[in-house]
Amino acid sequence: MPLQAADLEAQIPQLRRYARALTGDTWAADDLVQDTLERACDRWQLWKAGSDLRAWLFTVMHNLFIDGARRAMRQQGRRVDIDDVAQELAAPPSAPEQAIDLQRCLLRLPDEQREVLLLVTLQDLGYEDVARMMGTPVGTVMSRLSRARARLRELMEAGPAPASVVPLKRLK
Repeated sequence: MPLQAADLEAQIPQLRRYARALTGDTWAADDLVQDTLERACDRWQLWKAGSDLRAWLFTVMHNLFIDGARRAMRQQGRRVDIDDVAQELAAPPSAPEQAIDLQRCLLRLPDEQREVLLLVTLQDLGYEDVARMMGTPVGTVMSRLSRARARLRELMEAGPAPASVVPLKRLK
């Protein structure tokens, strides 16, 4: 039984919410959702009829997100001289009393912790489902969730990070 358009359409709001939380960017999230839906339509025969469609779509999205992150890491190897881009590195002015919001704190979590936290809390998936989606043991999911919650609490209580710290090295 092939996937029905109505079945996929019903999942779009949840896919968008998870993608936006993962990427932190509306445009990138919409691209990720579209890529997920395209992949699901191309490979609908891999979905087992009667199984949880949402979990399967989240697995597809998770894999696409990880692939994109790995691709970005490979491309990060390109070096740029700091003097050539110095004007682009200036931080926008911000008030020191401005509190860091939840989205910024989420984006500061390691990818593995953020994904588990979002899947369990935002998407209300069980540990077993998340473990299956990520290809990890349930204990690893529980550990990542615990560390993510603790780190998120620290980040929210700490406030904004200093704006003057720029983790760049001068290349000669």
